[in-house]
Amino acid sequence: MSTRLNLTLSIWRQADADSPGRFETYPAKDIPDDASFLEMLDIVNEGLIENGQEPIEFPHDCREGICGTCGVMINGRAHGQEKGTATCQLHMRKFNDGDTIVIEPWRAAAFPVIKDLVVDRSPLDRIIEAGGYIGAPTGTAPDANEILIPKEVADSSMDAAACIGCGACVAACPNSAAQLFTSAKLWHLNSLPQGQTERFRRSENMVETMEEFFGSCTNHGECTEACPKEISQDFIAYMNRDYVKSKVFNRRLAGQH
Repeated sequence: MSTRLNLTLSIWRQADADSPGRFETYPAKDIPDDASFLEMLDIVNEGLIENGQEPIEFPHDCREGICGTCGVMINGRAHGQEKGTATCQLHMRKFNDGDTIVIEPWRAAAFPVIKDLVVDRSPLDRIIEAGGYIGAPTGTAPDANEILIPKEVADSSMDAAACIGCGACVAACPNSAAQLFTSAKLWHLNSLPQGQTERFRRSENMVETMEEFFGSCTNHGECTEACPKEISQDFIAYMNRDYVKSKVFNRRLAGQH
């Protein structure tokens, strides 16, 4: 049998990027402790709608910790106090009856507020568009074992591919840097045989697109701490190495034409 919680929510409300925002206080009463954080917000919104008030806009989609859509600052921490946990996977049993919970959107210049807790994370899409793909020949599908990949390479690539692109690394970083996101998206392609053709062009394009929107990494490590998939900072080192190599490689390539 689940325990019921009575909470106080201090939630950021903002009509759009150009309007001033403010914190507003809402009661969250009779919340089951086995509800997720997003389900708790659903319950609060149902009460607001019943009372003729405007519901709170918050980001969500699959609610299974896969899509990366959800994400808010909870008591000053991206996704809340539980490590390796997305907002949709955070359960109310992690809070105590009578708690006051402060809920804010991601705070970064590259993530302007759309409304309330929803921010525009399209700069992350621009990074992917700059090189998050591989060239593949068309025709009959190759045999699954035709390209041999060492296990350690496959494991490293899969670890990087676990990034769900939620933006918590940006929100947690004091510089609003996106190196953890970018390096994960780079490495899961750069480490594989299929990604070698575009490796150095990809590295240069994605890193320089990132730098148009985000701050620089100064190794605070907050990104990994906030990441719901606990992506390793090692990938940032791999990215920096490949970026330096890409500048040399691409310059030589340009000199041949």
